[in-house]
Amino acid sequence: MDECIIQLEHATVRRAGVPILDDVSFLVKRNEHVAIIGPNGAGKSTLVQLLSEEIHPLYSPLTKRILFGKAKWDVLSLRSHLGIVSQGLQYLCNSSYKGWEIVISGFFSSIGLDFHHHYTEQHQRKMEEVMHRYDAWHLRDKQMNRMSSGEARRILLARANVHDPQVMLLDEAVSNLDFPSRLQYRGTLEQLDKEGKTIILATHELSEIIPAINRIVVMQNGRIVADGPKKDILNERLLSEVYGNRVFIDEREGLYSAWC
Repeated sequence: MDECIIQLEHATVRRAGVPILDDVSFLVKRNEHVAIIGPNGAGKSTLVQLLSEEIHPLYSPLTKRILFGKAKWDVLSLRSHLGIVSQGLQYLCNSSYKGWEIVISGFFSSIGLDFHHHYTEQHQRKMEEVMHRYDAWHLRDKQMNRMSSGEARRILLARANVHDPQVMLLDEAVSNLDFPSRLQYRGTLEQLDKEGKTIILATHELSEIIPAINRIVVMQNGRIVADGPKKDILNERLLSEVYGNRVFIDEREGLYSAWC
């Protein structure tokens, strides 16, 4: 039986008294790929933040959050198991740090390098390796605040993988990317699959869901309303109900697109 590496049970998150996540349970096995979809405000990003311990659920005797077999982590140790790419992280990295500094800072779960960060030759070799792998080496000396969205996303993908994490958490990672950049990004997801990473993807774009991602979780109003194989979940009736508009779906060569 495949090992369960993420176990979230009966998790609730409130902001200003309003439930953002409402009694959510979510399990992921090793090497399982999951795409989380749903309208704006459905709770997708909040769920991803729970998994990285950026936020915490309300206490309840029923609530569990067990990550990689442990219920309690210090955040820096947990981050060594996770590779994270999100719009929020890209905003934080929009600075005068150079591309290579952002990538190597992934070893320290920091944004760029500070005086107390001491990297080794091994760190530097790994940084160079992943920057070449994700076609980001030519950006090594470019400042983050001078990069396009696509260039910055390549740097963040390299940063997320520099420490060889078990799980990739990708939250709206294709936002603001043009068509060629999205194609390159899909190629990166396929590469992560070949490397044996577990992929958890929160997205609005069905075209971001590569064929290797076979499980779809649908969220609405802070709850999981559907969870199952892609062929069963990505249908026009269900998505029309969730989004409150008539949704049309097309599938070509294992890739999906949707429109209203």
